[in-house]
Amino acid sequence: MGWYVTKRFLLIVPTLIGIVAINFFIVQLAPGGPVDQMISRIMGETAGQSMTRVAGAQTAMPGAVVLDPGAKSQFAGAQALDPALIEAIEKQFGFDQPLYVRFFKMLGDYATFDLGMSFFEKRPVLTLIKEALPVSISLGIWSTLLIYLISIPLGVVKAVRDGTRFDTWTSGVILVGYAMPSFLFAIFLIVLFAGGSYFSWFPLKGLVSSDFETLSTMGKVFDYFWHLALPIAALTIGGFATLTMLTKNSFLDEITKQYVLTARAKGVAEKRVLLGHVFRNAMLIVISGFPGALVGMLFTGALLIEVIFSLEGLGLLGFEAIVKRDYPVIFGTLFFFTFVGLVMTLVGDITYTLVDPRIDFEKREM
Repeated sequence: MGWYVTKRFLLIVPTLIGIVAINFFIVQLAPGGPVDQMISRIMGETAGQSMTRVAGAQTAMPGAVVLDPGAKSQFAGAQALDPALIEAIEKQFGFDQPLYVRFFKMLGDYATFDLGMSFFEKRPVLTLIKEALPVSISLGIWSTLLIYLISIPLGVVKAVRDGTRFDTWTSGVILVGYAMPSFLFAIFLIVLFAGGSYFSWFPLKGLVSSDFETLSTMGKVFDYFWHLALPIAALTIGGFATLTMLTKNSFLDEITKQYVLTARAKGVAEKRVLLGHVFRNAMLIVISGFPGALVGMLFTGALLIEVIFSLEGLGLLGFEAIVKRDYPVIFGTLFFFTFVGLVMTLVGDITYTLVDPRIDFEKREM
């Protein structure tokens, strides 16, 4: 197992480089890069200054942008700007260097976990990720744990009572949960419990209250979960349906196998058959998916929830970076997501062997 883990860790490096490289070159081809974004801002400010002068100003405002109607540029909207200004913007963002130079410089920085500086926030990307990480971790861990705590027992009971009334009405509830998007349920919870129209039992936004630091230890714990109650509920209702049915079907597959019939024929207690034999084998596929489910909930599943509840997590950080074409933040968050995802996939394989020692990845041909 040790050699297998070592090989998997070594494979993380080329995988990271490949994913970052593909996304780097694809993003470069997309229109409306950071230079275009900056030019649009400047042109907007210039238009405002022009309107001021038309309204009665006799002289140009201090720091006004010099316009050159005859100038030519590859960037949209830059034809009227001074070429020297365009060159300064390109140099500021590093676009005065060839594409391959920028790529290899980025890889060299990433090797030391230097994710660069945000173009527009003027802050280190690693700092932005550290600030957003607590929100994403809180949403991801608690919602994933709650989903598993609900889905596994419910799936087991549905498998044991397959075809009964309990199985029928719980399937209806699961169908509703599967069909309802988490963001729609989040809006419903806000309207009902967060001062929308009926009750004001829970806060509308944020991870903690403004007076969080002045609270006692128990007060901080209560305040933390008080703010997380609605977001986690919204994520859970949309995530437990698939896992519940997966658990049920996995159990049904195991119950019909020969070793279960043999154990029952020998007089083994039903509880021992289900929990001692069936549960362990049926949980392989369920438990192995935990790392992937956690990563998905951390970085993608909570995006709309973060927007609705004004929670500044990693999903919202990456989304805003894409909108603003903030390349260092885009690539930095992508690098972080990919690295964590690969590590968690390895953790899932290790979990596989812990649940069932018969599985040995080292004997498998690579």
